Amino acid sequence: MQKHLLFLAFLMFSISLFSQKNLDRTLQQLNAESVPYIYVNEVNTTEEIIVFDTRKKEEYEVSHIKNAVWVGYKTFEKDSILKNFPNKQAPIMVYCSIGVRSEDIGEKLLKAGYTNVKNLYGGIFEWKNQGKLVYKNDTETDSVHTFNKQWGKLLNKGTKVHSVH
Repeated sequence: MQKHLLFLAFLMFSISLFSQKNLDRTLQQLNAESVPYIYVNEVNTTEEIIVFDTRKKEEYEVSHIKNAVWVGYKTFEKDSILKNFPNKQAPIMVYCSIGVRSEDIGEKLLKAGYTNVKNLYGGIFEWKNQGKLVYKNDTETDSVHTFNKQWGKLLNKGTKVHSVH
């Protein structure tokens, strides 16, 4: 019995390591690192930081990082951000599922003159994989929208939601 438990623990560790390597590889291929990364363990939740969720509205509505402001991706409006967040030196963290769409929005923010923009490495998937909390409205949830089944393979913890009806 102990051998089975040891094997199971090894298997879970291997899957987690494999998934992390896939995430690292995916981000290396898809991102230019034009927006500096911030890693989950570097996020100080007691610090005043503006958090922008750059996913689709239905993804945000399944769950999001606490106090995140939905800004969207295709629907992103720079003028709205400039109006509602005029301090261009304020610390801003952008995120999406894994950090690809958020890099694009981060670039737009930098071009608009914001000086302290960081892209959450691994996005909400890595946030949840590291055991951090996500919320639906103001209530803690275990669900995370995975964008699609392929991307969902990078989410190791939580309940995967592929579509919302």
